[in-house]
Amino acid sequence: MKKILLIEDNDDIRTNTAEILELSGYEVFMASNGKTGIEHAIQYKPDLIICDIMMPVLDGYGVLHAIHKNPEIRNVPFIFLTAKTERGDLRKGMELGADDYLTKPFDATELLNAVDSRLRKFNLLKEELAPGLEGVKHFMQESLGRNVFETLTEGKDVNTYRKKQNIYSEGNHPNRLFYIVKGKVKTYRSNDDGKELVTDLFSTGDFIGHIALLEGTVYKDTAETLEETELAVIPKEEFNNLVNNNKEVALKFIRLLARNVSDKENQLLGLAYNSLRKKVAEALVFLQKKNINNRAMKISRLISAGKGSPPSPVQPQNH
Repeated sequence: MKKILLIEDNDDIRTNTAEILELSGYEVFMASNGKTGIEHAIQYKPDLIICDIMMPVLDGYGVLHAIHKNPEIRNVPFIFLTAKTERGDLRKGMELGADDYLTKPFDATELLNAVDSRLRKFNLLKEELAPGLEGVKHFMQESLGRNVFETLTEGKDVNTYRKKQNIYSEGNHPNRLFYIVKGKVKTYRSNDDGKELVTDLFSTGDFIGHIALLEGTVYKDTAETLEETELAVIPKEEFNNLVNNNKEVALKFIRLLARNVSDKENQLLGLAYNSLRKKVAEALVFLQKKNINNRAMKISRLISAGKGSPPSPVQPQNH
């Protein structure tokens, strides 16, 4: 049963709203002012918070600010209740990070639709991005209510790259996002002697190039195909517009970045502390998951060199 925290100083509105939510199968916790509401949020860790703006002790803006300061509840969906219809008041709430708002008076249908929409989008953000092009389409369609991925790629051909062809090069400025429809790609950095240090491996269903776009920096490595590869290409301007104007999509890419950082940390730990046998085993498992032929990465050289932790920068190859 989903838990909802209702923070409202008007007794009648609080009681009637709670009754509607409880009849719809939600567990409801109530608070009559902002201070008590924050205490309840920390104690009960609700799945959603509905909060009035104008309240004694602490107003709704203060509640939202305090919620965002607490790492345990900062991502809980937040809906404002307000009798104010001025555009400036509504915009202030949304700029502070509110997910939605309801203007009093509202009916049961408006309330339940807002609650259901916010909970559904929050659950979507907690899910892993499903592999393959359909997974991306599903996420964007569910989060935005329409198939944005098809809109982005409409009228744009899927580009085909031959084996060992560069997609982008280290030091260049990014101007597009790439999505692997079919094929395999490696990224690498080169030292002054021309030796490659493989930084990552990608296959069907992966994005590449998004880190430089999100950071607003140049590419830190070079991307090269390991076989004939098909890439969907999304212009930088359209990608930035999508991320900047939709919080759900932005958070999904942040999750992808966070997962990438976590993977790199685990690889570094394995490189530092695992035995040679385990490093080689992990390298083989990683390549199998990516469905990459061992020969493409010269795995025999990695084994003979005693280097088997993928795909951290410990895999020298001549380019």
